[in-house]
Amino acid sequence: MSSQTTTRRKVANALFGLLAFLAIFASLVTLVALLIDVVARGGSSVDLQFFTSAPSRIPAKAGILPALVGTLWVTTLVAIMTFPIGVAAAIYLEEYAGRGRWSRLLRINISNLAGVPSIVYGIFGLALFVRLLGLGRTVFAAALTLSLLILPVVIISSMEAIRAVPPSQREAAYALGATRWQMVRRALLPAAAPGILTGIVLAVGRAVGETAPLILIGAVTFVTFVPVNPFEDKYTVLPIQIFNWAGRPQAAFQEISAAAILVLLVLMFLLNLVAIILRARLSRTIQW
Repeated sequence: MSSQTTTRRKVANALFGLLAFLAIFASLVTLVALLIDVVARGGSSVDLQFFTSAPSRIPAKAGILPALVGTLWVTTLVAIMTFPIGVAAAIYLEEYAGRGRWSRLLRINISNLAGVPSIVYGIFGLALFVRLLGLGRTVFAAALTLSLLILPVVIISSMEAIRAVPPSQREAAYALGATRWQMVRRALLPAAAPGILTGIVLAVGRAVGETAPLILIGAVTFVTFVPVNPFEDKYTVLPIQIFNWAGRPQAAFQEISAAAILVLLVLMFLLNLVAIILRARLSRTIQW
């Protein structure tokens, strides 16, 4: 290889590194600017009354309690339904299904479903859960729809976490006389737990911020009561409430919209913080 070719490659690598740094820097600057704007506009509106009051046509009396409770209901139900199904599907595809035609077809379809726009899941949830199964425009129907939305992501991330476990973990379990299920339960899942948990929390975080599917399946924009029964009560969530306030021309509603955005960002941050802490603790207890 000539010295001229080597020089060109070094220059190209340096330019690419510079472009990558500038892209990251521009993204961070934009993010910080948006965060500063949200905090400046909505920070003064975040108080106890904002958390304990229902939406109102008077901005000074408006709060996010029904939307916050609805978000927590939907998030909890989504996590409960998604975790066992997604992890079980990943275990089956990685450890039991083999590499045949049927397994390849399942993997391709799951990967394709992960890229389907969320509005399509909203249409499907409206047709299946709300109308065909008669669940109505309830919290449970919303949780089922969002579970379908993030389930492919959970399956793919869980498969990657299982695939990352060294083969020596499996071989050691088999050498001690373990069956396949014992190997999966005692050796594979504990080792893959940090990656699986991280994927689940990130997927649930995506569900928290979704708006389009929930509009289709009945998340109303003005709810003055706290949903208690997820199988019967109507509901709203924070993204819908933010959308409602942000669409109003009054400056006061823009301020409380920014305050609700700030609360949603804190909720997302807490979800990611829980994932980081649990991942760190699980990683410390597992020694390969």
